[in-house]
Amino acid sequence: MTDPTNPEPTTKAPGTSNASKPSQVSRPAALVTGGAVRLGRCIAQGLAGAGYDIALHYNRSDDAARTTAAELRDQGVRCEIFSCDFSDTRADFPGLIAAAHECFPGLATLVNSASVYDQANLRDTDAELLDRQFAVNFRAPLLLMRSFAARVGRGNIVNIIDNKIAFHQYQYAAYLLSKKALADLTRIAAAEFAPDIRVNGIAPGVILPAETRTAEYIRWREQAIPLQRKGDPREIQQALLSLLDNGFITGQILFVDGGESLGETGRNAASYPG
Repeated sequence: MTDPTNPEPTTKAPGTSNASKPSQVSRPAALVTGGAVRLGRCIAQGLAGAGYDIALHYNRSDDAARTTAAELRDQGVRCEIFSCDFSDTRADFPGLIAAAHECFPGLATLVNSASVYDQANLRDTDAELLDRQFAVNFRAPLLLMRSFAARVGRGNIVNIIDNKIAFHQYQYAAYLLSKKALADLTRIAAAEFAPDIRVNGIAPGVILPAETRTAEYIRWREQAIPLQRKGDPREIQQALLSLLDNGFITGQILFVDGGESLGETGRNAASYPG
């Protein structure tokens, strides 16, 4: 077990690691992208609570990654951090998978949680915004999945999508298109990688609203949710672990949104009347 009082090693370049000692093969391990903050952090915590060692990917959130890693070690598991900028076309995705696998021989789970989220309708979507959304939300998961299949060759991949894929919210055109593409990629990969790798997705609803959202806005969103409340991060953890535990599920998108996706349009910040 890594000493939580010592600074943890981090990658010096995409796909490389200074981690000193491989994890025991008998311990399961998971690579969680975007694992330093918000939903990614919640996912890493849930996996750690289930006994997984964690390869924690981050981009710019260096301090948050170190803090999260220390918290995970306090849960009794090993955690190492890996830095890689998914928006960079030179990002070494095979190298990232190889570094995580070398550090954690028990690696058998990849959770693609890293995401960027920009509000813009089609008229306001320029090439730069479009490229950024697809680079992080679609291209990176695809290349990571490909590298995981080639290097690890077994286990589970879970893509974190968004319940917005059930709607046509043009106010988030590029973001939504990238997530819709990720949902289709999930199904395609499930067909190709079976039977050795199961590939599923989770589509969260209102779980961790941005800190800028007001209480009035959250109540407005809850009114359109059949269960009449926002979700709890623990419900994403439960959904993930259920997908990992059930060996006869692949190619599925699990909506964890209180039934919000049953509606026709879905509410969002861009259409908030307040």
